[in-house]
Amino acid sequence: MEQKFGINTIDVKQLRVFCEQEGQSVQYQKGEQIECEGQPSQWFGFVVEGCFKYVTRGISDRHEHITWFSFAGEFVGDYPSCLDRQPSKTTIEAMMPSRVHRISGEQLMCFYYRNTDTMELRSIIGEHLLNQARARYLDFHRTTPRERYELLMRRCPGIVEHLPLNVIASFLNISPKTISMIRRDITFGR
Repeated sequence: MEQKFGINTIDVKQLRVFCEQEGQSVQYQKGEQIECEGQPSQWFGFVVEGCFKYVTRGISDRHEHITWFSFAGEFVGDYPSCLDRQPSKTTIEAMMPSRVHRISGEQLMCFYYRNTDTMELRSIIGEHLLNQARARYLDFHRTTPRERYELLMRRCPGIVEHLPLNVIASFLNISPKTISMIRRDITFGR
C-alpha cells in the first residue's frame, strides 16, 4: 500500500498549501466520521495529526472491511465522490484524536479551475489513484497472505505500532488468526 496522496509519492504541495490556507482546522475524536458511506461526500483535507480508516460494510454479512488508511502528512477523503458530491463509497473514521485542514468539494473544484497547472495536478492525482487501486487489486490475486503482510510492512514501516492487528488483518483481507500465525512464523524464522 502506498500512501494515498502521501507527501512521499507525488508532488501535491500546492494542494496541501491550499488546504492549510483556505481550509478549516477540524478536530476529530476517535470514532468520529469525516464521511459516511452512502451519504453525499463533501469533505477533503490534509491530515495534520492522527489517522483515519476507510471502512465499508459487506453486502450480506454487514461486517466491517477496512480498505485504506490516511495518516498524518497525507490527504483524507473520498476523492472522486467529493469532486461531484456523489454518495461516498466508504465511511472514513478517525482511529485516534486527529486534526485535518478540511475543504469542501466545491473549494477543491475551484482550486483545480484556477489554471492549467492545477488542472494538470488533478489529472496526475487521478492517474495516481488508478495506479494504486490497480496495484492493490493485483496484490489480492498474485500474493499470498504472508506476502501481502510483508508488502505492507515494507510500504508502511511501523504500521503495527499504530494499528491493532485486527485492523491490519481486515485491510489485508485475512483473519486475525492468520496474521498472528504469519507474525509468529516471521519472528521464529519459518
